[in-house]
Amino acid sequence: MKAVQLAGRGAATGTATGTAAGPGRRAGVWRHRAPAIVAAVGLLLLWQLIVDGFGIPTYIAPSPLQIVGVFAEEGHILWNNFWPTLLEAAAGFALGNTIAVALAVWFVHSQLAERAFYPIAVFVNTIPIIAIAPILVLMLGNGYEPKVVIAALICFFPTLVNMVRGLKSVSPQMLDLMRVLSANQAEVLWKIRLQSSLPFLFAALKIASTTSVIGAIVGEWIGSNYGLGSIILEAMYNYRAPLLYAAVILGAGMAVAAFTITTIVERRVLKWKPGNVI
Repeated sequence: MKAVQLAGRGAATGTATGTAAGPGRRAGVWRHRAPAIVAAVGLLLLWQLIVDGFGIPTYIAPSPLQIVGVFAEEGHILWNNFWPTLLEAAAGFALGNTIAVALAVWFVHSQLAERAFYPIAVFVNTIPIIAIAPILVLMLGNGYEPKVVIAALICFFPTLVNMVRGLKSVSPQMLDLMRVLSANQAEVLWKIRLQSSLPFLFAALKIASTTSVIGAIVGEWIGSNYGLGSIILEAMYNYRAPLLYAAVILGAGMAVAAFTITTIVERRVLKWKPGNVI
């Protein structure tokens, strides 16, 4: 009977503690985010005061209120061009990272392949993406394909470098143990190498999630009549600064959202990894 009473008391205490911890945790999250929110609001207010106080022309620097007005008045134009850019960035992200991971696995299992093709990957990465874009448009046409390839190229190299390093980061003692256990290369890859490479992979994916948006927008600058890149060019040539700023902010928001989603997936997948590793 006494054990039952103690168990009930413990359960009640745990429930009360959990209930109390909920608001406390939420308060802690808001305290953590408050400095960034306050700084962002302060910068927006300062921006508005500078534009109004110095009478800066709209075609040079619109105020935040004017940019918000663009979202209200021409939001349908922005959103109609948002989705093609999102599709190109997502497809390029998937394509570039898939090829990078496959090549990294090949390089780890074949030193000859690494010596032959790794320098070529480095060379391709040194070519400015704005110089590759016209070549891809000539080769693939003016549709979605060149934009996807450009987004893939800009994602490819960071993932390749990090994945190769991650696959090679397995300790020699662990590899010796797998040999003692008569594990083949496939088992070593799936059970050891890929597990050790995940922190490196997600570090690269967080970079690629933002650069893929840059690649898609750059691709749209080369002869495209849709997407946020074309909106940016059209607004720039016609001195429509509020629309230009609104398109840039929308593109930045897309990149931030992609980074946030990748970070959430990383936390779900790498529950065993300490938060301060990357």
